[in-house]
Amino acid sequence: MKTLAHVIMGAFALLLTSQAYAVDAKAAESLAQRNGCLACHTVNEKVVGPALKDVAAKYRGEKGAEVKLIGRVKSGSNGVWGPVPMWPNSPQVKDEDIRVIVQWILTL
Repeated sequence: MKTLAHVIMGAFALLLTSQAYAVDAKAAESLAQRNGCLACHTVNEKVVGPALKDVAAKYRGEKGAEVKLIGRVKSGSNGVWGPVPMWPNSPQVKDEDIRVIVQWILTL
């Protein structure tokens, strides 16, 4: 019985995780475009900043990745992907937009 309970709990946790990233990809990409993210990033290739697929790959499976990336988008970062800093995007980009964009990136 314990094994069946563990399987059910694991399946439920997986369902919750997949729903956490259940974002409308087209809408999220549109938000990224409108907020200037795609001026420095593309989905598949490094431009000024890393390819968004590379960001997703680096943080895939990392506990707290969403919160970490939201913080970096809001506050900026330096030295994570090389010498070019990522400038802060707060307050000009709404917190909710940042959250949706980061969730979308993590699905790539």
